[in-house]
Order: sequence, then structure tokens, then C-alpha cells
Amino acid sequence: MTAPIALKIRPATRADVPVVLGFIRELAEYEKLTHLVVATEDTLAEELFGPRSPAEVLLAEAGGEAVAFAVVFHNFSTFLGKKGMYLEDLYVKQSRRRQGYGRALLLHIARLAVERGCGRFEWSVLDWNEPAIRFYEGLGASILPEWKLVRVTGPALSKLAAMK
Repeated sequence: MTAPIALKIRPATRADVPVVLGFIRELAEYEKLTHLVVATEDTLAEELFGPRSPAEVLLAEAGGEAVAFAVVFHNFSTFLGKKGMYLEDLYVKQSRRRQGYGRALLLHIARLAVERGCGRFEWSVLDWNEPAIRFYEGLGASILPEWKLVRVTGPALSKLAAMK
């Protein structure tokens, strides 16, 4: 499905932080992970829009309303010897799903990756999120079942960093 002509995708700015935090909270609710959200407007303003921000936020707007967002950053593939584009989050408001906004945002990011000379574009999806998996596969993405995401956070990260 194609997004309506009125769709505009733009980089978010510091002024958009409340909207971005709203999307993060909605995404966490959808993923049943609200207990993990500790981000605040202040931390997002500094981390996403400060002088050394590692990430970019994109907003998709229709009729002046933010209907979707994405957070991306560059990573690096040693095998390819090239940078890549990693999609940390992609979320479309529930009332705006199945209207082409997610597809338009994903295609926009893919074009950015190609324009920037990236060797690949990748992201993760929760194994229970069948609608997203079907959507991604329908666009030609491969789900890599042999790979497992590894994460160390909070007290476990502090403990790991303190090991000798």
C-alpha cells in the first residue's frame, strides 16, 4: 500500500522531543516493555540532539500530525569493510497502521543507506511480532533465525565493566 501524497518524512529536532518520547512510550506499550522505559525528555534532548549524538530520528507526518517515527544509526561491518545502517526503532501509531506509513519510512531509510554508501541495512524484530515479520519479509528482508541478540545493561553492565 502506498502512503498518501501528504506524507512528509523529516529529521526530528530538539523541539520534537516530547513527540519522540510519546512514540517511545507507545512502542514500549505495544511490545509490553513499558517497565524498561527510563528515558526522559531531558535525556533524549541531550543524547539525540546534543553535539555528539550517535543516532538520528525521523518523523513521518501526514496532515501536520506525526504518525510514525524511526531511530537509526550507523554501525560497521568488518566483513563488508563498510558502514551499515541500523534501525533501532520503527513505530506507526496504531490508528495509522496499514496505510503505508511504515513502508514509506522504511523505504526512505533504505534510500538514505544507499545514498550514504552503506553495505547493509538491518534491524531486529521480536519473534512474536508476526505482522511485522510478514511485513519485513514482504519487502525482501531476511529474518536470521541463527542469530541471537546479546545485551548487557544496567547493573550487569556495571559488573562486567568492573571485572578484571
